[in-house]
Amino acid sequence: MDVSIIGGSGYAGGELIRLLLGHPEVTIRQVTSERYAGKFVRLVHPNLRKRTELKFSPSADLEPCDVLFLALPHGVAMRKMPELQDKAKVIIDLSADYRLRNPEDYVTWYGHAHSAPDDIAAFTVGIPELHREEIALSDRIACAGCMATTSILGLYPLYRAGVVDTSIPVFIEAKTGSSGSGGEPSLASHHPERSGAMRSFKPTGHRHSAEIIQELTFDGVTPPVSFSATSIEAVRGILATSHVTLREPLTDRDIWQIYRPAFRDEPFMRLVKEASGVYRYPEPKLLSGSNFCDVGFERDPHSNRLVVMAATDNLMKGASGQGVQCMNVRCGFPEETALEFTGLHPI
Repeated sequence: MDVSIIGGSGYAGGELIRLLLGHPEVTIRQVTSERYAGKFVRLVHPNLRKRTELKFSPSADLEPCDVLFLALPHGVAMRKMPELQDKAKVIIDLSADYRLRNPEDYVTWYGHAHSAPDDIAAFTVGIPELHREEIALSDRIACAGCMATTSILGLYPLYRAGVVDTSIPVFIEAKTGSSGSGGEPSLASHHPERSGAMRSFKPTGHRHSAEIIQELTFDGVTPPVSFSATSIEAVRGILATSHVTLREPLTDRDIWQIYRPAFRDEPFMRLVKEASGVYRYPEPKLLSGSNFCDVGFERDPHSNRLVVMAATDNLMKGASGQGVQCMNVRCGFPEETALEFTGLHPI
């Protein structure tokens, strides 16, 4: 199957190339970059030395293919979609441009109107654990954001089971590594400013809140979500710590009986709750390069508060790994294909 990537010079694009080079059913036809057109992919992604002799192409030279991945900055995919529609049967977008079902939410959360609102309905939200059947039938897939994916996967079994008191907000604190900001340098990513950082960069109003609200809405009940994002000194990884109030007291056994059936058949979901040890709860460090999402929980013995911890690699399950997982679902390949890497320890 011929696959191409638009915007392959960024971190997510590099991960897509790495994963697809190891996919037995895929040939990478083209990788585009305006800045690096004509240069070897390995010059931008040095981990791919001796893995590929591909060169970047300008997007104007894009040829038809079977699957087209869009790894473009937010706001670009919606403008380019008219010229991309005929380039591939299946299009998988890693940006935010088609994640939200309601076009008005783009005004609220992104500060601008969607330039192609009529196209939104054609896209399926690319979280296989929630939308596998729709993804299998969809030619347009919009992968969810990294912090949104992590938060949603930790919480959706509870909301689906109806055990959360939705009159009280869920409070989510997401800590994220620097690669989530992309490859463009800025003052915030400058080493003297980033090194040692534990910086609250979006305590309110983060755009990923919209996806969390959207995906945790069940039976017409829209949950109140209070989401905050913090930068930490790490390159990869997200840890989303969520505080929910249960409708009534539940035991650990009750909670296990909610999560186990939800994740039992999911190839990339793991429950992590040990009685002791350094890694008794989810730890993003262990997930570097893997497509797993680890979820754990702890009951507050003094209240109905439940603390849910979820961890991912933001470039994998939070972006490119999830994109390849969606491609596998859509194209009928085993879901784990090219995503078998389990992570490293120690790292």
